[in-house]
Amino acid sequence: MLTRTRRRSPSTVGLHGLRGALAGPASRWLLGALFVAAGINHFVMPRGYERIVPPGLGDPSTLVAISGVAEVAGGVGVLIGDTRRWAGWGLLALLVAVFPANVYMALDPGSIAGLRVPRVLLWLRLPLQPLAMWWVWLATQPRSRRR
Repeated sequence: MLTRTRRRSPSTVGLHGLRGALAGPASRWLLGALFVAAGINHFVMPRGYERIVPPGLGDPSTLVAISGVAEVAGGVGVLIGDTRRWAGWGLLALLVAVFPANVYMALDPGSIAGLRVPRVLLWLRLPLQPLAMWWVWLATQPRSRRR
């Protein structure tokens, strides 16, 4: 009996390979390390983060501390199999929660003291948030959920 194999276009194979790489152990370690480092940085250099909290959201130092703890906890959680799925959900929520700060920087960089980033880079940063969310999803959710 002949079996028919489904041929994938080169772009589909590349995307499939990327998905596999982002879901692999090395990717999870990198993802976890980046979130832990970013979270620690919230406590080492809090002023930079406090300045980008949009007005009206609450006390910037409290929000920065909460997000720093969430990033460290999520980064560690990604590395532990039993907590990986829940850590992924938490990191997705965190990325959604901090997105207003990225929008605020892009819309009104002049109101943020000490911000010396070209405006075009602030706008180019915005599409990176969904890509980061996609990476978190692929790295933390069981394969059966990703099909």
